Amino acid sequence: MIIGVPKEIKTNENRIALIPAGVEILKQNGHQILVENNGGVGSGFTNEEYKKAGAEIVDTAGEIFARADMIMKVKEPLPQEYKLIRKHQIVFTYFHFAASRELTDAMMASQALCIAYETIETKKGDLPLLIPMSEVAGRMAVQEGAKYLEKYFGGRGILLGGIPGVRPASVVILGGGVVGTNAAKMAAGMGAHVTILDVSLERLRYLDDVMPKNVTTVKSSPYTIREAIQDADLVVGAVLIAGAKAPRLITRDMLKLMKSGSVIVDVAVDQGGCVETIKPTTHENPTYVIESVIHYGVANMPGAVPMTSTKGLTNATLPYAVEIANKAKLPRKEFLQALLQNSEIAKGINIIDGKITFKGVSDAFDLPYHALDAVVALVH
Repeated sequence: MIIGVPKEIKTNENRIALIPAGVEILKQNGHQILVENNGGVGSGFTNEEYKKAGAEIVDTAGEIFARADMIMKVKEPLPQEYKLIRKHQIVFTYFHFAASRELTDAMMASQALCIAYETIETKKGDLPLLIPMSEVAGRMAVQEGAKYLEKYFGGRGILLGGIPGVRPASVVILGGGVVGTNAAKMAAGMGAHVTILDVSLERLRYLDDVMPKNVTTVKSSPYTIREAIQDADLVVGAVLIAGAKAPRLITRDMLKLMKSGSVIVDVAVDQGGCVETIKPTTHENPTYVIESVIHYGVANMPGAVPMTSTKGLTNATLPYAVEIANKAKLPRKEFLQALLQNSEIAKGINIIDGKITFKGVSDAFDLPYHALDAVVALVH
């Protein structure tokens, strides 16, 4: 199989989908790898390192899309890439379809096989390709939130951990999953007073056991959210429903309850956000203000620390990429049937032959849902 790794073109996205070590492993499995010229430079990997590992350096993304059987990316295709994607081409990346009807329509029209990192799921219910970036984003949420609480950036002028004799900041985290847990670790470690809200009492019991004493757990409800954000200096949106739109937990009216100069970092912005007033922003222009509350909505937060993020992502994606590529040696129907037999990869297939096979995406836009096994059965 020919595997293509184009350079990421999203604003300030410095990650790359494959590091030289991954190239070497895929080569050992008999595959050819194309890497776009200087595609890894932002993550600290040179063309020479890729060549040494066995990759071919290609000048343009157009050539990579034209030659590759499978495209590996970090972020979703952007409009200028839509027309490059071919029928039956495998695209393996973070899609977050439920946040974009335009992207969903474009990938349906392309008739490509779209395998989304974020919906690959283990039998235990873990999301292994989302976990490393959620760990990064959760930790970064507090790091960025602390920065924007500084007066210079329009914040309240509060040091997150306070000092002896001066109370620390109050950090409220909506969601006790991977993002929320990592955000709580960071905020608690910096000395803030942390409140984690989640709907699962089982999860809250676990967090109460493992977190330090400056972390409080609260059962999430509209009432407890309203109560918590009134005292919050920093709110982290960390709610995830795999492959579906994030629930809206903070409405515009609720912003009026918050302190002037407080900060919201909505990590769920990739899936539409859990704050009504959030919109995607970029690392160049990360914030805006509504109702005197600073909103941070960068949709590719881990892209700011690409060396860490790229290594962490490749550690997780590579075994799946190898399995997909190895199975692709089979005739197409047998290949798809082989993917179906791997329940983890099967859950990652969101769109195939123009049909949506992930319920969260069809529900987001009220589009027809097709059972994956039924779609595969129709393939000749």
